[in-house]
Amino acid sequence: QVQLVESGGGLVQAGGSLRLSCTASGFTLDHHAIGWFRQAPGKQREGVSCISATDGSTFYVDSVKDRFIVSKDDDDRTVYLQMNNLKPEDTAVYYCGTDLSCLRLGDPSDWSYWGQGTQVTVSS
Repeated sequence: QVQLVESGGGLVQAGGSLRLSCTASGFTLDHHAIGWFRQAPGKQREGVSCISATDGSTFYVDSVKDRFIVSKDDDDRTVYLQMNNLKPEDTAVYYCGTDLSCLRLGDPSDWSYWGQGTQVTVSS
């Protein structure tokens, strides 16, 4: 069974950091991209970052570029999202999902599997 489990969310002050984890089972990371998404109350779910299955290339939306870093540990089947210099507008539930590539990061509805989400709250 395909399963994704996120962890690492919490409450932090603006300027702080969090490290999110997404642990996968039922598939291998070398055949599946892992995308990070977030959804704030009243907002559409949006793609944030992605790490490619083919070559490990990473992708970021402009709003998090230079602040967030995505990485993976293939042996542990875990993808990380290091979030630095957090801002109140980063507050959301963060999810990881799978796809064959990172090309559809902008279309969250096309991703088939999701974790349960982890809450990130950034106070000012």
